[in-house]
Amino acid sequence: MIRQLTEKDHAICQQLIQQQPAENLFIIGDIEAFGYEQDFQKIWGDFDDEGNLRGILLKYRENFIPFSMGDFDAEGFAAIINGTEDYSIVSGLKQIVTEVEPFLSRKIDSKRHMYYAKCDNTSSMDDHDLPHVKEATITDLPQLVELLNAIPEFSGGSFTVDKRRHGMVKGVARSYFVEQDGKFVSSASTTAENSMSAMIVAVCTHPQYKKKGYATECMTKLCRDVLNEGKELCLFYDNPEAGKIYKRIGFKDIGYWSMYKFK
Repeated sequence: MIRQLTEKDHAICQQLIQQQPAENLFIIGDIEAFGYEQDFQKIWGDFDDEGNLRGILLKYRENFIPFSMGDFDAEGFAAIINGTEDYSIVSGLKQIVTEVEPFLSRKIDSKRHMYYAKCDNTSSMDDHDLPHVKEATITDLPQLVELLNAIPEFSGGSFTVDKRRHGMVKGVARSYFVEQDGKFVSSASTTAENSMSAMIVAVCTHPQYKKKGYATECMTKLCRDVLNEGKELCLFYDNPEAGKIYKRIGFKDIGYWSMYKFK
């Protein structure tokens, strides 16, 4: 049986999604930020015959994310998605999304599958102090954005001081950087931080300063600090070569994250 969840269901909802904090980064964060009673956010629960919650479907604005740790009513979740007009993305763990896919009625415009990795301890990380890696403050944002916009791989990204400030002020994002010759040359950031997990994004080094280990140092300092707060870390990556830097400091692949876009 599927029904919409309310604040009264919060405990059982959290009991399910908190078993996998990294995998449920977006669901946990959106519920913490916006709860169950917003026009732009709805959460449905799929219950088994004994009344146990076994699956979650989150709709945040035009995005749907299904989640389950086992059997769930994929056709029922698809029926909710099919009955909604204002959506353009269905994303989630690949094994969940592919179960829902056969029942979706709208034509899929594009599919993207990314490696999904998580880290929950510091055992593989360098334990040096790294004093030259600093946490960015609001006043550092213009230089940080200048670096991000100078990275060829990030061309087409919409990096602005306002967006960065918004995430930092809300406490859902932070950035660490290395400075050389009076400018920022490497950085790593979090996004979508919640009480249990955070996502690593925008790991980069200026083309003129590569092969010096700066990105690994930024990642290490950032990851250590977040893990020491008791959170799990996760990240997406496309390129197996890029995955090597993450695995060196303790990230492990946990599957694929799929994103389906609709016209």
